[in-house]
Amino acid sequence: MESPRILVVDDDKRIAASVRRALAYAGYKVEVAHDGQSALNAARASPPDLVVLDVMMPGIDGVEVCRRLREAGDETAVLMLTAKADVPDRVAGLDAGADDYLVKPFAYEELLARVRSLLRRNQPGMSGDRLTYADVRVDVDAMEVHRGDRLVDLTALEFRLFEYFMRNPRVVLSRSQILIEVWGLDAETTSNVVDVYIRYLRQKLESAGEARLLHTVRGAGYVLKEA
Repeated sequence: MESPRILVVDDDKRIAASVRRALAYAGYKVEVAHDGQSALNAARASPPDLVVLDVMMPGIDGVEVCRRLREAGDETAVLMLTAKADVPDRVAGLDAGADDYLVKPFAYEELLARVRSLLRRNQPGMSGDRLTYADVRVDVDAMEVHRGDRLVDLTALEFRLFEYFMRNPRVVLSRSQILIEVWGLDAETTSNVVDVYIRYLRQKLESAGEARLLHTVRGAGYVLKEA
């Protein structure tokens, strides 16, 4: 199944980049716009599955963007972000056609939970919260990994790393990619942290004598695949 496409709209480039990274790590395809008109153009040119839309923007603000999308018959799910927690502001966004509202600052876990909820609501057939590969099952919401009938006990960081592989099976992931997507570190960072955590994952995934799933591709990185 193709990954859902999300359009992130925020005039604050730092926040937009941070939200994009969180969503991309979670397995979504992400496009970014930094003003209302660019957002409308992007939504019309290639309709996304969901729009994460900041309210406070110069020119065409988020409420107006949402209103114009709805007036054009666009039923794409819209999650509005705002620094304003006042009820009238939330009502204005919802009246414009927004599906949900999230007040800044927010935890990225909550953002991702809202995104998953909206995508499920608008695409009933989607099951993005459970991942399977070979004999491994991952419940993303519960942060649980099972290998066969065995529960694999992972730390939060180990889980994030393994989830990244589970969302990209049979794809060779370089150390730089992994550092950026899982640790949020610059691609030029020199660190053996990836190798260390791959070793931790292998020990836990293979502790009952199971076959290796995380393989080293010499000179390229790592890949999740069956031997």
